[in-house]
Parts: sequence; C-alpha cells; structure tokens
Amino acid sequence: MNSLESTQSEETGLKPTKKNRKKFDLDLAYGQLHEDRIAEMLQDKKIEVKTERGMWTKTGNIAIEFESYGKPSGINATEADYWFHNLAVDDDVYCTLVFSTENLKKIVSKLDKHRVVNGGDNYASKMYLVNLSKLFSTDTLKLYKQLSTGGTNATEATN
Repeated sequence: MNSLESTQSEETGLKPTKKNRKKFDLDLAYGQLHEDRIAEMLQDKKIEVKTERGMWTKTGNIAIEFESYGKPSGINATEADYWFHNLAVDDDVYCTLVFSTENLKKIVSKLDKHRVVNGGDNYASKMYLVNLSKLFSTDTLKLYKQLSTGGTNATEATN
C-alpha cells in the first residue's frame, strides 16, 4: 500500500489514525459487546411480538394488553424474555421497538401518564395506552434508572 492510499483511507474514516486508534478500539469493543447482546436476544430466548397497525400513526400511542376476560394476559402473562413491538405503516413494518419484558413491565404500570382502555374481542381486554413520546421522555428514563437501581420513590422521577 502506498502512502497516498493510507492517507485517503484515514481521511475517509475507514481506517483509524494513530491519533484516534484508542478511541476506535474502545468504540469497536463497545459495538461488538452490544452486537453480542442482540444475538443473545434471538438465541435460546422467548420473544413476544406485537404489531401496531394504523392508529399509532394518528395518535402516537401504542397499546399493551395486560388483562383479558378478567385474567392476566399480554404483558402480565407472557413468559417471553423480550417484547418486540412492531410499528407498521399499512403492511410495512416501519420500526420495531425491543424491550426486556421485565423492564417494560416495570415502566409501563408506573408511568404517570397512561390510560387504560378496553379493546380486542368483545372489548374484553384491558390495555395500557402509552404515548411513544412519553415512553422515551427524560422523565421515563429517570423512572427506569430509579426502578433499575431499586429506588424507593419512583413516582418522584415522573413528576
């Protein structure tokens, strides 16, 4: 490789320079760790997949079922390790939200702003109606941190 090729690849960011090599190595290791975590989600784990069609594009809300015909269902009954929530536009999946089921259970019932609505067959299911903006707000992230560290006053995080 001649010096011109080396300079071009360093300028394009395709090859780390000596100056930024340490940061590149740390970023690479961090990226590989999280790639491994994603692979683990799909190997020998149970997943629950739900798909929102249509309404979420108008309301910005997703529905997370927790009871049906008076019995635990959905988030309260699943044995899944991970909850995959597809957001579809027409017949195409726009994106997929992925949560540890345990984390989603902790968060959704503790949100200060969610509604409980009835839906499904014969309107026999109860669902949390959760606003996507609220789900990813800084208040909810604070709540998540507090719940994850065993904080005792989680409601303070959402006020």
